[in-house]
Amino acid sequence: MTVTHDLPDEPFRLTPDQTRQYRNDGHILLRGLASSEEIADYQPLIHQVVEEFARKRETQGRTEDYSKLFVQVTNVWRLSEQIRRFVFAKRFARVAAELMGVNGIRLYHDQALFKPAGGKGTPWHQDQVYWPLDTHNTITMWMPMIDLTKDMGTMLFASGSQHKGPLADIAISEESDRLFERLVREQAFPLVSYDLHAGDATFHSGWTAHAAFPNAGNRMREVMTIIYYADGAKLIEPDNEFRRVDMEVFHPGIHPGELAASVLNPLLYTAR
Repeated sequence: MTVTHDLPDEPFRLTPDQTRQYRNDGHILLRGLASSEEIADYQPLIHQVVEEFARKRETQGRTEDYSKLFVQVTNVWRLSEQIRRFVFAKRFARVAAELMGVNGIRLYHDQALFKPAGGKGTPWHQDQVYWPLDTHNTITMWMPMIDLTKDMGTMLFASGSQHKGPLADIAISEESDRLFERLVREQAFPLVSYDLHAGDATFHSGWTAHAAFPNAGNRMREVMTIIYYADGAKLIEPDNEFRRVDMEVFHPGIHPGELAASVLNPLLYTAR
């Protein structure tokens, strides 16, 4: 398989209203961030890598088994030079920088998240409980490789929850689902979900509480995610086991207090 449509660096034009919406709600949907032609190129490549890793049942250093939720492959960019071009796309990184209002963006890691037909819902959680970074300027792009409706496992966001910071120091689990569901209800955060076409993308903050619906459809939910953070962030002393593992796996050779700029965290965009 070869890519015939590259991802040119021309910017995706954000409006001031879109930037304000993201900063207010902690999430946003951007239609057509990647074209149908681009998705048609990269979807088969990503699908092939996920299938290969699913057969091998590799953990890639994770401490938990998410096999009942989805098939997960991390740092796909290191497994395929062609997929690397997708993950490193300046178009995507620039959107992340502009939404957060920062000059530079580094890669935390990517993840292919494929939820099989009949797959369970993803419990409520906040991503940043895993990340040993001294900044709140973190963001995840969630892009489907196929058209998705709610019944195929799209995301559910608690709007404005990022302003509260960490709601609980708990990893994704059945316990986090019960706890966050109660907290979201008690604090009356508006709940928002979207239907998406292939190449659309949602972006959400590291502290935005979110979940995903079960896949009640008849085919695999295919999603590629990319996590970014502001250039200049430093590592903090891990205060839970998940952050300790993330520091070792995704920031090799870097210690608390040092710039989070390992060989696995390249600078993907700078406005300078």
